[in-house]
This record gives sequence, C-alpha cells and structure tokens, in this order.
Amino acid sequence: MQRLLRPGWEAVVDLVFPRLCCVCQGPVGEGWFCEGCEDALPWVEEPYCGVCGEVYEGAVEGEFRCMNCSGRRLEFDFAVAACRAEGAVREMVHRFKYERRLHLRGALACLLMRTLEERRLAGEDLGEWLLVPVPLHASREADREYNQSWELCVRLSEMTGIRAVRALVRTRETVQQAGLDREERLRNLRGAFELRRGRGGCGDGGLRGRRVLLVDDVFTTGATASECARVLRREGEAEKVVVITVTRG
Repeated sequence: MQRLLRPGWEAVVDLVFPRLCCVCQGPVGEGWFCEGCEDALPWVEEPYCGVCGEVYEGAVEGEFRCMNCSGRRLEFDFAVAACRAEGAVREMVHRFKYERRLHLRGALACLLMRTLEERRLAGEDLGEWLLVPVPLHASREADREYNQSWELCVRLSEMTGIRAVRALVRTRETVQQAGLDREERLRNLRGAFELRRGRGGCGDGGLRGRRVLLVDDVFTTGATASECARVLRREGEAEKVVVITVTRG
C-alpha cells in the first residue's frame, strides 16, 4: 500500500492524518521533523575529507584528504553525506531499508537534499545531471520488494527535477561487505556491476559526457561506490561521478 502511494496521494493522507515528526512523533506543520529534532540531527559539517566525506574532529583549514584515501584510487570524484550514521538517522535508514518502512523515503530524500548544497555542487546546473541508484542484485531486490536507493532517487527527482535513471545492474550476488577488509571488499565487488541495456537503460551512449549523482543510503568504505563509478566512467563514459548518501558510516 505504502509502496503504491504517490506524492499526490500522500498529500491527501496528510490532510486526514496530521504529519508527525519522524524522530519524536510530535506534530509538525510542514516537513518531516520538528524544529528541535531537525536541529539535533547529526549533520555532516566541515571539516571533512574532500574525497570520501569522512568527518574530521579537529581544526583543519582548506580541503584535505584523509589517511584512508591517501594512496588509494577511487573512481568517483568525491562523496558527500547529509548526516553521520548515528542515533535517529541511523535508525530511520535501518527501518526504511530492512523493515519496509517506505513512508520514510520522503524524509530521507529530504535529508539528501542537503548534499546538493555542498559548495562543489551548489554552483552546478544540476538539472543537466542524472540521478543513478546503486543497484541491488535481482534476487535481493525481489526479496526486499524494492531497492531503497532507487526509491530515494525517485523522490529526490520529484523534489528537484533531476532525471533519475536505473543505469546500472548488479550481475552477481556478493557476500556481505561487513567484516571484510578494504582489499577483500574490492575483490568481492569486482565485476559485480554492468550498464543496464535496452529500454530505460544507459548502456547505449546515454551516459557519454554526462555528470552523475550516484545515490545510496549509506557510505562506509567507498568500495561499492567506487566500483559503480568505475563502470559509469569507463564503460558508460560519464564525465563525472559524485556520490551522495543519506549517512556517512
């Protein structure tokens, strides 16, 4: 039922059932969070790594590259997250991703909007970019009944007008990344993604020279995002790939 609701229907539901804050469940007039809870969210703020977006606790002037990114080749240009993966936001992402709480996609997409204000994106004509979700393997998506990253893309597209396209497919199932070190993660993902061909895909020149916002719910080591970006750039000939996520793990 929730999966079938479109924004127009959700507006009607809001008239009948007043919207509640996604954190404290208190009433809100507009938006998804009450003022107090929104101010308390664990926002990602500078200073942070100019490549992977990892927050640095300390005083740093200018752009810097963290130790995890030094000497490491990442295929995307840079990654930006809205919040740290803590507290209420982490719980929201978990419920959305694993408990089929699809009503949270609007709130999480609203948080994603914050990444578009990052100084390296704020000056861009994002209407010329594409939103591309990190894909799930078909078997996992069938089991979950949706791809959380695509749901975020759709809602963000509705909010911004940026075109969303499922440009990638996951061609093989991989073991869970948790518990693997960096090199094991890279080996686990190598060859796991391809361009989507045929109707609705971008495998026939649709990405050539385009700029892409690669969308996911969480950024951890960057291994998945880097492999997706590699395919988008080397096979799809995308000009630029920037990763935007709700949280930074």
